[in-house]
Amino acid sequence: MSQFVQNMFASISKKYDLLNDILSLGIHKKWRRKSVQLASPDNNSKVLDIACGTGDFAFEFESFSSNIIGIDFCEEMLEIARQKANKRNSAVQFIQGDALNLPFEDASFDIVSIGFGIRNVDDVNKSIAEMFRILKPQGKAIILEFGQPENPFFRFIYNIYSKYFMPFIGKIIASSKEAYTYLPTTAGLFPCRNNFLDIARKSANFKKMSYYSLTFGIAYIYLLEK
Repeated sequence: MSQFVQNMFASISKKYDLLNDILSLGIHKKWRRKSVQLASPDNNSKVLDIACGTGDFAFEFESFSSNIIGIDFCEEMLEIARQKANKRNSAVQFIQGDALNLPFEDASFDIVSIGFGIRNVDDVNKSIAEMFRILKPQGKAIILEFGQPENPFFRFIYNIYSKYFMPFIGKIIASSKEAYTYLPTTAGLFPCRNNFLDIARKSANFKKMSYYSLTFGIAYIYLLEK
């Protein structure tokens, strides 16, 4: 699946930010801001953003820390992130790499984040185990991911939106109905709330785990503390 996902993100990379803004009405920015606040970084925090895409999560951390690395397996997305970093005069480093085999020593980071990427990896358990491995003692993993709303009526409305509106807009703007069919489909199937925490519990020995619902359960923040 990884090659398919890599090619898919490469094909939509130039329109990815625009579509995020349109399809979420800009709410994804508030979700990232809330995630960073829960991670509680300070100026000494060393941060790794996994599946960093075009860099928005990493840039959000930069308000608090100057020691940030973004890693992604899609070079086309990274190129856009680097262009944005140059425009912002940002110190964030962007490198290519695999979420299942992170090129860092054990206990290297204070905070590890991944936004809307954990459901796209080939092995969720291994990805979480890798986050645990590179975190320092008392370090935090912050995972932002789509889920399914708990309220039946809102879930019905959101499913209609995801099934019909998102692919339609994806086809018009990014010429990729397939990508914006795949993305909401995986979000609708991916375990959320306590089901995701059960996966994390089996993957690594985090001492404390919690989750926070966002916008009626469209997305969730998972905070895992080593």
